[in-house]
Amino acid sequence: MDRMEARNASESRIIMTELVLPNDTNLFGNLMGGRLMYWMDIAAALSASKHCFAPVVTASVDNISFESPIKLGNVVHIEAKVTRAFHTSMEVHLHVWGEDLTHQYRYKSNEAYYTFVAMDPNTKPRAVAPVVPTSEEEQKLFEGALRRRQLRLILGGKMKPNDALELKALFTQD
Repeated sequence: MDRMEARNASESRIIMTELVLPNDTNLFGNLMGGRLMYWMDIAAALSASKHCFAPVVTASVDNISFESPIKLGNVVHIEAKVTRAFHTSMEVHLHVWGEDLTHQYRYKSNEAYYTFVAMDPNTKPRAVAPVVPTSEEEQKLFEGALRRRQLRLILGGKMKPNDALELKALFTQD
């Protein structure tokens, strides 16, 4: 397979599962946010690496809001998938849910976007293959990725707000 050939978003899908043990929890018996973010970073990196066939480094992490705590003894499921690739970077969408095995129900914990950069053997950024969305949900994530990227670049001081044409289009009419 040609490493630069466009790849379906679904080909990068990773599901990571962890059991919440006592060492993973805070004083209230909930999974510590930092531990969850660590697991999310691993799942997202695996997804990005799977897309680009190369090692990757974390470039940014978007806002993470915790909707529901995950309790001691529950299971954490982290689904990660590349939503869009740019020149050397990839946006990865993560969906996290908890599962109470005793009461047999799942509940959403949070969602987030991580950005990774592919690295060559000399630890320099390398080009990555484009992403092809194949479902309605993947198309929606793909289309929003450029706006999210511009916002990240503005917040990181790497883009001037006036240069963010995709974001401007949301607020202005021609």
